[in-house]
Amino acid sequence: MGCQVLVLAQDAPTVTFSLDFPESEPSHYVIVIASDGHASYDSATKHSAESSPGETFHLDFALPPRSSTRVFELAKQARYFSSELDSGKKGMAFTGTKTLTYKDAQKDARATYNYSSIPAVQELTEYFQDLGATMEFGRRLEYHHRYQKLALDQDLKAMEDAASRDTLRELPAIAPVLQKIVNDSSVMNGVRARAQRLLAKAGTG
Repeated sequence: MGCQVLVLAQDAPTVTFSLDFPESEPSHYVIVIASDGHASYDSATKHSAESSPGETFHLDFALPPRSSTRVFELAKQARYFSSELDSGKKGMAFTGTKTLTYKDAQKDARATYNYSSIPAVQELTEYFQDLGATMEFGRRLEYHHRYQKLALDQDLKAMEDAASRDTLRELPAIAPVLQKIVNDSSVMNGVRARAQRLLAKAGTG
C-alpha cells in the first residue's frame, strides 16, 4: 500500500498470532509483532466471488511503543504460551483455530485454542482480531480503489462504524491508502471526506 517495507530484526523477540477459520473472510491470517515495534500482516483471501482461492496479501508496518510493549507484557502474563490456553469448556461455539507463538533466543513456544479464559490471552485475542480486521479494511480499500471505486463508500462507512465501537487498531498502518483516496479527484467527494475523517483519527490527516 505504498508504505515503507520494514524488516523484522533477526534477534528481536516476536509474538505471532494466527487465525484459521474456513467459514470467515479471510480464512487465514498471521500477524507477527517484534519487540522493536516492527510488524507484519499476511492473509489468504478472495477479493471477490470470481477471485482465485488462496490469493495472498502482505503488509509491513510499525507499531507505537505502547502497543508493542503491551503485547509483550501480556505474553509474559500468559507464561509465553508455554502451557494450555484453551478453556476446554464444552459447547463453546467454534470461532476459528487461534495460535499464539512466542519466540526469542531462548524460547520457542506456541499454543492453539478456540476460546481461552485466561485474561491476558483474551486481551491479546481481542487486540489481534481487531488489528487483523483493520488490516483487512486496508486490503479492501486498496483493491476497490484500484478496481471498483463505487465500493469504497461501503468500506469507509464500515470503518467509521468500527471506529465508533473503538475496534480499529493501529489505523496509521493503513493511512497511505486512505491518503491515496483523499488525493484522488476521480473519487466522489463524500467518499474522500470519509477517508479524510479516518485520516484525522489516525493522526495523519
